[in-house]
Amino acid sequence: MSSVVYLGLGTNLGCKDENLHRAIQMIEERVGRVISRSSFYCSEPWGFISEHTFLNVVLSLTTVLGPEEVLFITQKIEKEMGRKEKSNGLGYVDRLIDIDILLFDNLIISTPNLQIPHPLMLERLFVMVPLAEIAPDLQIPQTEKTVKMLLDELK
Repeated sequence: MSSVVYLGLGTNLGCKDENLHRAIQMIEERVGRVISRSSFYCSEPWGFISEHTFLNVVLSLTTVLGPEEVLFITQKIEKEMGRKEKSNGLGYVDRLIDIDILLFDNLIISTPNLQIPHPLMLERLFVMVPLAEIAPDLQIPQTEKTVKMLLDELK
């Protein structure tokens, strides 16, 4: 049986368009078929100061893999593309690629390695705007609200 997964991708170093296209291709080869993809959105760094703006995209895809497998594969893709660390002890850092699991079907997961829904997604316009582009009526687990309703509250 397949699941629907929503991933958020971001990059603020190197050739940003190329980074996102390469990551999407690797995700499609290793995780599952992309159903929809938002436009690319430019955003300011969130949670840290940098002179480099971000380029972000949200994907929905179908996969036969489980959440932990998707996490393992996406982290491997990040490393293969040159990502050194998720973050340092002082906070966020510039990165070639960042891949976050936002939603996985209607699952609610809270382990030391994985939290779904992504715990910060509802605070981030760079996630909610592209997510609303591809799935405005999707209800977020643990809320009684759709992506569009939550985005309207965030603005």
